[in-house]
Amino acid sequence: MSISAAFAADKETPFKAAPAATYANHQSNAQITIGVDPYVTLDKVQLAFGKLQPNQFGILPVLVVIQNDSDKAIRLDRLKAEYAGPNHERIEATPAKDVRYLKPPQRPAAIDGPAGRVKVLKSKKNPLDEWEIEGRALAAQILPPGQSASGFFYFQTGLQHNATIYLNGLYEAASGKEILYFELPLQ
Repeated sequence: MSISAAFAADKETPFKAAPAATYANHQSNAQITIGVDPYVTLDKVQLAFGKLQPNQFGILPVLVVIQNDSDKAIRLDRLKAEYAGPNHERIEATPAKDVRYLKPPQRPAAIDGPAGRVKVLKSKKNPLDEWEIEGRALAAQILPPGQSASGFFYFQTGLQHNATIYLNGLYEAASGKEILYFELPLQ
């Protein structure tokens, strides 16, 4: 029994984001630090998504970590993320609940049988319809003082040299005052 528990523990390495300031792509503004990390290497993608590889389907997962070191709660419910490529083309983040519809499942194949019957073959499951897509998305609505939140945004593109992530829509919870946007170049 202990051997099976050891295998299960080894297989289920929990995914945990590092502090925002430790990422190469981070920025601080008004005592809020945001770090971003595009997940393109196989080892990072496997750690976060297991067997699922969103990059194979034209989806770039970008981890966003937000650290609130201010003394005010921050609203994240209107947070918007945008990917800007080197030619200034802009791509809005695809909501995590919609990613599963970007690659539809294969339709069942029908085959004519010798007696004129139609035999339907089993269809394959949609590869993007996995719990990790929505389960790992940034879902925090409010970020209390001294706390951090992390999760993924999904973009329908590949990682390009000199690309930038723009984040806006952060507000102080009590006053409703908007916090300046964040511009994070990806390396």
